[in-house]
Amino acid sequence: MKKKSPETTYPWKFASVGGTVRVNVQSGQDIAHLGELDRKLWTVLSCPTQGLEFDARTLALIDVDGDGRVRVDEVIKTAQWLTRILKDPDILLKEPSELAFDQFNTEDPDGARLQASARQILANLKLEKEAISLEDTADNVKIFADTKFNGDGIITPASAEAEADAKLIETIAGIASAVDRSGAAGVTADQIEAFYAACADYVAWKEAGTAEVFPYGDATADALAAVDAVKAKVADYFMRCRLVGFDAAIAGAVDVSVDKIAAIEGNLADAAPEIGLQPLAKPNAEGKLDLTTGLNPAWKGAMEAMAALVAPKKKSLTEADWNAILASFAPYTAWLGAKKGAEVEALGLDCIKAILKEDRKAALMELVEKDKAEEANALSIEEVDKLLRLAHNFYRFLNNYVVLSDFYAPDQKAVFQAGRLYIDQRSTDLCVKVAGPAPEISSLSGMYILYCACTSEKLGKSFNIAAVLTDGDVDGLRVGKNAVFYDREGNDYTAKVTAIVENPLSIRQAFWSPYKKVARLISDRIDKKAAEKNEKSMSGLTAATNSAADGKAPAAPFDIAKFAGIFAAIGMALGLVGAALAGVVAALKGITWWQVLIVIAVVMLIISGPSMFIAWRKLRKRDLGPVLNANGWAINANALVNTKFGKTLTSLAKFPKLTAVDAEARKKAARKRFWCWFCGIIIVAAVALWLFNVLAPIGIKSPLKCYNPDPVEECCEAPCEAEAEPQAELPAEETAE
Repeated sequence: MKKKSPETTYPWKFASVGGTVRVNVQSGQDIAHLGELDRKLWTVLSCPTQGLEFDARTLALIDVDGDGRVRVDEVIKTAQWLTRILKDPDILLKEPSELAFDQFNTEDPDGARLQASARQILANLKLEKEAISLEDTADNVKIFADTKFNGDGIITPASAEAEADAKLIETIAGIASAVDRSGAAGVTADQIEAFYAACADYVAWKEAGTAEVFPYGDATADALAAVDAVKAKVADYFMRCRLVGFDAAIAGAVDVSVDKIAAIEGNLADAAPEIGLQPLAKPNAEGKLDLTTGLNPAWKGAMEAMAALVAPKKKSLTEADWNAILASFAPYTAWLGAKKGAEVEALGLDCIKAILKEDRKAALMELVEKDKAEEANALSIEEVDKLLRLAHNFYRFLNNYVVLSDFYAPDQKAVFQAGRLYIDQRSTDLCVKVAGPAPEISSLSGMYILYCACTSEKLGKSFNIAAVLTDGDVDGLRVGKNAVFYDREGNDYTAKVTAIVENPLSIRQAFWSPYKKVARLISDRIDKKAAEKNEKSMSGLTAATNSAADGKAPAAPFDIAKFAGIFAAIGMALGLVGAALAGVVAALKGITWWQVLIVIAVVMLIISGPSMFIAWRKLRKRDLGPVLNANGWAINANALVNTKFGKTLTSLAKFPKLTAVDAEARKKAARKRFWCWFCGIIIVAAVALWLFNVLAPIGIKSPLKCYNPDPVEECCEAPCEAEAEPQAELPAEETAE
């Protein structure tokens, strides 16, 4: 059927897909004119690029602005670019994995340019053929492996003709490098500039290190290290000396603690850290540190090494001497703080000076410019991969965006269907990856949804899914139930139900729902009463046991009267049940079997009818849209899932009919079925009888009471037996007649 959209002159074709009229994309011209399609007729207005079962690189190509969402404008631009580059846009419907050179539209400048780039790719790969495939463009490294210049602004040793240039590029890459399109390590213009600047800075810093900077000559670095090793301990010693000079009574408190040394157990040679906590030497009021005797054994070696480097002729040091030693390192430490070009230091000063003297920087920068000149060609080569990828995947994307037809196709799966969940003897293929449970939104779908957390320790992955059940019973489903999820690649995940959105699954389920609810209510009440009785009995038994153990009076003797009353109550209850059954039998006496069936059917319809009606309405309106909206989609039309289609999404377990069954088990099953049906019929009949008794006062007479066996007279003209007027007693003859 052809129909023109209100806002375009293009003759769009429409079809009913999933119970909704949608535009039908059937040709390359349809794709080319997507920009003319009214936005109100698009099934999807926006979708995320993450969490979809679709080629991620293709989605990234369509998502031009890179915001993680594909919008209508981006789809239109992609469609217009594709149909302009290709000579025959109808080829998109075939989802080709390769394009022949004669399929490029060379009348378009971009088409001609991409055809030339495609030929260049095959030349780089040393292939001779008249078509290029996705496999040919998939690996950039292979395409540019033998190229000197590839337009990325990175040069490698292979880019240089002079051996000196190649060696210098290799040297710079050893310090800072970038990966070239060919896969090799290379350098950029910025890295070349930074290398030469670092070399110049390092040489200048080195030359600033005059003799005045090194107070101890070549041993200055070692001397500074030795001083730093004992600096804190020496400062501690001189502070103790100042305290002793301040007050002699303090001497015992700042001296070596005999008690702490005595408390050390075991081999004292292994206790150097604890001994090292004691003062460096015995503090004195003069404030002198003897470098030859009286040093803490734990610090003796470090002090001797320091003294040999900075005070080889001194036998003792005052605090002033020590401060002078520290001050002598000031120029050296300032020079160290001004160090630059450390990244090239490993090359050695002589090598760095040689590089600066040779000055091949200009030659390397010229190579970079030659590489950048090929940028347009290189980008065209990458654009060929874009063309092939879109040609192969774009039509399928449209079927999941403009039309949503893949979801309803029996041999396809939509891009949002993440895999299959197995739970409670069924499987469902309608599983959507979600950020987390969103029952408040998904409840609008009218679907029965299980939110599950899926985890795979083997793959190190975890995510959440919304699994939609469309068939079967729900009695065994609950939060916390474990299941197994398989993704589209066959990987298995442990799934755990975290939330449930309850809605009807079928009319059959809705029919039995009221009875199951009553059965659960009765079962819960029985369990509750049984638990209360058990608790009461156990309490009485415990109390009696405790009383007997404490020597108290025994429990009351057996009271035959009480138990006689209990038995009488039980007998009365049984009598009432028997009377009720007799009443039902008496009420049914004289009516035909089909009237009984009608009554039972009416009663069951009254009980189950509302539930079935509500289920019927919800099943007609089941919509996947709210589920997708909760996951970031902007759905613009209904995505209905009717009962027939729902049965294809959820598969129930099917068991063969067994011929060899245990005879005793078969008898038990038969007895169970008999009593279930018997009790059910009795209950329904009793409800029917009660219902007619309730309706009788308002003029609706029970067919059970008004039944007249005389076929000539009508029931409604004669009073019912129970309601007839009292009459005078007839003579015996008339009574006999």
